[in-house]
Amino acid sequence: MNSTRHLPHFLSLALGLTSLGAPAFAADASNPFVGRWALTVPGGGAGWLGIAAEKGYYDGSILWIAGSVEPVDSVFIFNDTLHVTRTHEVQRKDAGGKVVRTQRFTDLITATADGDELKLKIFRPRTNGEGMDQEEFTGKRIPPVPHAPDLSKVKYGEAIPLFNGRNLDGWRLTDPNQVSGWSAGNGILINNPVQHKGGPHVSYGNLRTDREFEDFNLKLETRVPKDGNSGIYLRGIYEVQVADTYGRPLDPHNMGAIYSRIKPSESAEKPPGEWQTFDITLCDRHATVILNGRKIIDNQPLLGCTGGALSSDEMRPGPIYLQGDHAGVEYRNIVLKPIVK
Repeated sequence: MNSTRHLPHFLSLALGLTSLGAPAFAADASNPFVGRWALTVPGGGAGWLGIAAEKGYYDGSILWIAGSVEPVDSVFIFNDTLHVTRTHEVQRKDAGGKVVRTQRFTDLITATADGDELKLKIFRPRTNGEGMDQEEFTGKRIPPVPHAPDLSKVKYGEAIPLFNGRNLDGWRLTDPNQVSGWSAGNGILINNPVQHKGGPHVSYGNLRTDREFEDFNLKLETRVPKDGNSGIYLRGIYEVQVADTYGRPLDPHNMGAIYSRIKPSESAEKPPGEWQTFDITLCDRHATVILNGRKIIDNQPLLGCTGGALSSDEMRPGPIYLQGDHAGVEYRNIVLKPIVK
């Protein structure tokens, strides 16, 4: 990591240029930066960047390791270099913990393109006001999503039970340095990430299969407590949300959504504490989600990874992984049928 006490001149220039706007003829759909990019962010985490040419301007959205896909503040191209800015808030608190002020800090991401590869840098002002950090990372263009598959013609292999109901054979933490809150018994896979009041925060881990898969159908049952929050990651890349969202308006963060990307077509979740069924098909980068017998996502294209992905590379096989770092949850009857191609 490199650092400096002052913003470089070109960063000040770049941030100033964002307020000038772009002429109406500037946005060009054939520009080498337009498209969807799989990012490997500093530290090796998964990210995503989408750049679009709108009518007279460029726009963009970004996913940075965790959380949701978010719109960026500005996009512009200067001297064959892409510039993207995004803003985050920092709360200033007094000695008693009361928020006395909220400040906004702007990160700048720059990128140069070489065919289907990006070389990027991020410049982050330090929140204490003393200098800035700079890091380099990479991106790779995501190939176009194929046409929606005809699921009536898909052929499946033999069913693979992923959970034996007795122990965690065939499963391991995605990060062995975290604490496991997972246990098994009586046919149920249980996550119980207990935090002790007044004690240090315990970093609990996510649970993944040893085996990796390409396309498949996955069936399972889950039980979510009140305010519970988990997730089912397909190939370790795309999260199907598992959460107590009963009674809430439709949202791309609700039960059964492809987290922050695809909103369910209807609310099909049950109240917390009841067993619920999932029937999920991943095929040719399209997802179908049937929750409690109701199809809420119908063969919809997947445009990139979701927050918490193990990798941003959508072309590679990966595990099923269950999110365990948020709250308690239970799973059972986890069965996968691989798609035969």
